[in-house]
Order: sequence, then structure tokens, then C-alpha cells
Amino acid sequence: MKTKKIPERMCTGCMEMKAKKELIRIVRSKEGEISVDLVGKKPGRGAYICKNIECLEKAVKTKRLEKNLEVKINEEIYNKLREEIANE
Repeated sequence: MKTKKIPERMCTGCMEMKAKKELIRIVRSKEGEISVDLVGKKPGRGAYICKNIECLEKAVKTKRLEKNLEVKINEEIYNKLREEIANE
């Protein structure tokens, strides 16, 4: 039987390739609205981050999420991500 390929994405914090299911997706819609996509199905430009607070802080410090999504991200999105990581 053929083995199923596991989709991988790069974390914007640590820059490591990991399984898509292990990461949190942040989405920029066509209107430029930023949201946290826990299901991974929302349409729009996506960036991924590990479920690790160090990776998030590294991405915030280097502004990699803003560069990947090509838009300024306000603090409430970062706070929502921190809260989501803390709940894991």
C-alpha cells in the first residue's frame, strides 16, 4: 500500500520544516484582514508558526510574520497567538 504524503510547512520563527498539523496558521484575507486560522482552511495568504512561545517571540522580534503576510500586524493578533500557544 502507498504511504500518504504528509504536507509540511516552514515555521516563520525557527525556520524549520514541520508537519502542517503541528503549526498554527495566520491568514491575510484579500481585504487585508489578519486572523488566526486554527483549522487551516480559510482562504488567503498564510504564514505558519510553531506552537512554541520562543518561535512566536522570535518571529515578532524579526517581524517575519509581517514580511511574509506583507501587512502590518497589530498587537492583538500577537496576543491571541500567545494565548493560543499557552492553551496547547
